Amino acid sequence: MGIHLEKSWLELLHEEFGSAYFLDLEQFLHKERNGNVSIYPPEQKVYSAFNLCHFLKTKVVILGQDPYHGPNQAHGLCFSVNEGIPHPPSLQNIFKELQREVGLAYPKSGDLRPWAEQGVLLLNATLTVRQGEAGSHQGKGWEIFTDRVIELVNVKCEGVVFLLWGGFAKKKGKMIDRNKHLVLESGHPSPLSANRGYWFGNNHFIQCNDWLIAKGQAPIDWKLV
Repeated sequence: MGIHLEKSWLELLHEEFGSAYFLDLEQFLHKERNGNVSIYPPEQKVYSAFNLCHFLKTKVVILGQDPYHGPNQAHGLCFSVNEGIPHPPSLQNIFKELQREVGLAYPKSGDLRPWAEQGVLLLNATLTVRQGEAGSHQGKGWEIFTDRVIELVNVKCEGVVFLLWGGFAKKKGKMIDRNKHLVLESGHPSPLSANRGYWFGNNHFIQCNDWLIAKGQAPIDWKLV
C-alpha cells in the first residue's frame, strides 16, 4: 500500500512506516485488497484526515473508531461521508446537536472536509475496514499508529481541543495532558447512546470555540456549504 501523506505528518511519522508492526499491517492490507472483498476507504483516501489538516495547524481532534463499511461512504475522515451519500445515524445526530447549539441549518452534505481544512483532525482509530464488517481491521496495527498520532499532537501542539465521544474514544484520552489541552467527553452520537440522553446537550461545539477564542485562535466555522 502506498503512503500518501502530507509533508508535515510524514516528517513526524516516517519512522512508523519502517517498524515491524506497520510492515505487518501493510502485508495484511495487501492480502485484503487482493482478496475478494472491498476495503474502505479507497487506498488513495486512507490518509485524508492528515492530508487535509496540516500538523502545525491542528486545533481540534475528533476521534472515531473505524470507517463506515458501506459502499461509497468512507473517504478517510471520521464520521464524514462522500458528497451525495445519505447521512449515517451518528452523523445525523452530530448535525442535530449543531442545530440545537448554534442554530445552523441541517446541511445537505455529509462531507466534513471544510472542518478538516480549518484544523480539525477527523481521526479514526482504525483507518481501514472490510466491506460490511465493522471492526474487521481492528487489532492489526492501526491502533498503534493512531496512538502515536495522538501522542504527537499531545506533546508537540498547544491548546488543542479533543472531542471524545463514547467509551472507546474516552479510553484513548488517557494519554492526553489535560493541563495543556481541553478534553471534552460525552456519549457517542450513535442512536443507541443519543436516545438514552448521553449525546444531545453536550454543548461541545460551543465549548470548543470558546476555548479557541480564549487562546487567541480563530473558532471553527461548523457550517457546511
